[in-house]
Amino acid sequence: MARRRAVSNLLALAVLVALTERPMHPYEMAATMRSQGKERSIKLNYGSLYTVVNNLARHGLIEAMGAGREGRRPERTVYQITDAGRKELDDWMAELVAVPVKEYPQFEAALAELPVLPPGRALELLRDRASALAEAIAEVQAELAGLTWLPRLFMLEAEYHLAMREAELAWVRGLVAEFEDRTFPGLDGWQHVHDTHEWPAEFGPVPPEWAEHTSGPASARDEDQPRKGDGGRN
Repeated sequence: MARRRAVSNLLALAVLVALTERPMHPYEMAATMRSQGKERSIKLNYGSLYTVVNNLARHGLIEAMGAGREGRRPERTVYQITDAGRKELDDWMAELVAVPVKEYPQFEAALAELPVLPPGRALELLRDRASALAEAIAEVQAELAGLTWLPRLFMLEAEYHLAMREAELAWVRGLVAEFEDRTFPGLDGWQHVHDTHEWPAEFGPVPPEWAEHTSGPASARDEDQPRKGDGGRN
């Protein structure tokens, strides 16, 4: 089970890893991460980096060695990882590699709300996503093809990213095909909701989030609801 960490930002993880190579000042950390392509898997923001470094130092996971100057540049504080930082890094990596967690990708959130769009519009947007995914996959494949000199150990995150994108593309294309050949169940009912603002009986009870936008099934309105003045008796 994942534990609550004093500094849990994944940028902090990258800082700890960078400092296992050698002591660095924050600007050098950022340059090293960028040279290693770390921005593909973490959000690398120079302003946030200073906050992360300060937090790591405050919790004793890294420590300042002193200030250094390069040419006419301002002095920069050089940091090194501490024994506590190495222990935290080992424990954190073990957790990240071994323990699956629920993540919240934006596309998954959009799929949860897809019924708010008419099916034709949803199909149009899914086609756009498939095209964008195919383009992104081609770019990553080209990048990997130019990095054959790099040991595979240092390309695993790119391999994983590519595999996830390829799996997503296959799934989206399959969904598009179901929409196009109309084998996706409930398409007519879905369209009916947008055309009439009535909830089809075959969809079951009206979900709470749709209640104010649609009326219930005709059967529910005409037969199952109490008539005014009869006290609920038929």
